[in-house]
Amino acid sequence: MIACYHYFRIFNSWTDAYSIICNYNQTGAPKGLVYGDCAVTATGAPFNDAYRYMDWFLTVPLLLIELVLVMKLDDGKTLPTCFKLGLAAALMIVLGYPGETSDKNGKRWLFWALAMLPFLYVVYTLFVGLKSASSGTPSRIQRLIKIASYTTVISWLTYPVVFVLPMLGLDLAQAEVGIQIGYSFSDIISKCGVGILVTYIARVRSQSELVSAESRLINP
Repeated sequence: MIACYHYFRIFNSWTDAYSIICNYNQTGAPKGLVYGDCAVTATGAPFNDAYRYMDWFLTVPLLLIELVLVMKLDDGKTLPTCFKLGLAAALMIVLGYPGETSDKNGKRWLFWALAMLPFLYVVYTLFVGLKSASSGTPSRIQRLIKIASYTTVISWLTYPVVFVLPMLGLDLAQAEVGIQIGYSFSDIISKCGVGILVTYIARVRSQSELVSAESRLINP
């Protein structure tokens, strides 16, 4: 619901910031526009991409926390791990925003590099720090947790690539469209894909624990 709300706000901000004018004898059509063609023009209202970063600031830490919760760590480890990963994810988003809103490549590269530091910490924690976290769980659940971890990291790797599009020599319009399409595509994978996986893992784990509990009752 957090993502849904912010995507509607992004959509509304986008449609307020730009208008499409076609040359069908339409009043206000740009001069020199061939009949039947259309042009996108800025309305003067600013496009507010802060909605996307606010969405990430809330949902990215939550997704990581959900992933940690289905790992079912040993007593005393869950809360500290959730706190550290959630804080690292939030810091990654905060560090990325100043670069995203800058039109200077030097500043964009600087904050890109800074945001990669907490990202690398999350990757290290998922694949090294928590490597043995699910050692006591059934092999099927271990495989699902590993798939969810890989999906999280691989989907996250698309964000830094999209972030650098304006620094690759694309014109402003191409870069802006590429950023919006790229981030939307990445969000579908990292939110919907990982969310469905985490829900499925929770369901499988619950069923496994129920069967185990019933077995102990029958054969104490």
